[in-house]
Amino acid sequence: MDGEELTEQETALYDRQIRVWGVDAQRRLSKSHILVSGMKGAVVEFCKNIVLAGIGSLTLMDNRPVTEEALLSNFLIPPDEKMYSGRSLAELCCDSLRDFNPMVHVSVEKGDLLSFDEDFYDKFDAVVVSCCSFTTKKQLDNTIECQLQYPSFEEAVAAPWRSLPKKVTKLYYAMRVIEGFEESEGRNPGEVSVSDLPSVLKMRNELCKAQSLTESHIPNGLLERLLLAGTSEYPPVCAIIGGILGQEVIKAISGKGDPLKNFFFFDAMDGKGIIEDISNSNH
Repeated sequence: MDGEELTEQETALYDRQIRVWGVDAQRRLSKSHILVSGMKGAVVEFCKNIVLAGIGSLTLMDNRPVTEEALLSNFLIPPDEKMYSGRSLAELCCDSLRDFNPMVHVSVEKGDLLSFDEDFYDKFDAVVVSCCSFTTKKQLDNTIECQLQYPSFEEAVAAPWRSLPKKVTKLYYAMRVIEGFEESEGRNPGEVSVSDLPSVLKMRNELCKAQSLTESHIPNGLLERLLLAGTSEYPPVCAIIGGILGQEVIKAISGKGDPLKNFFFFDAMDGKGIIEDISNSNH
């Protein structure tokens, strides 16, 4: 892959960004293959960014139909409702992304993430997943080979809470509680609502006791706010998250700059983005 040169058309189209990160980085981008699953608002922003940056190919996975909620945050869905009939979110987004940059090959892969073997994932330089369960994330992370020396997702979330620095954002602990509740109740992401708050608080108490952490690290108000938000998405926040995600994948592929390690949280309430390095090596 490294031996292939950019075409004259690629050099002309990506001239400005070549001046920023160099021809070698652009060459690696132009030969890269990205898999994206779950066309949520932030992921849609990400897809736009990497397609415009000039990756080689983008494969989309999302078998869900169009919903009113998706229309609020997914600007790739065409306005003509006649086009929705029998078509998935991935198929509709695919058509729109092709128009952003005809030089990028955009396609759709049907099926479930866990129905593919390792050979399927070996074809991709980066895999981005959204809208999947905590269990699916762990299984995928053990399937996909990573060339960066970071702790696996499973290793990171298994780090004892008492070993983590005191300044770790409360959002990290809150997400672990909600994901733990989803997993124990067999719920899909976003299916937990504020009506589940008493049960979620009970799980918070149990986890804090098991982890020797005071319950003040995961305030009632924070959990209630996250449950109230549900699956609601806000386009300005999607743009921020999608921009950062695109930047991180571009860094990983191009070799220009180290990707963040290893969790990123963005709280729309205060507009702050937080990076947390969480692994078992902390204790």
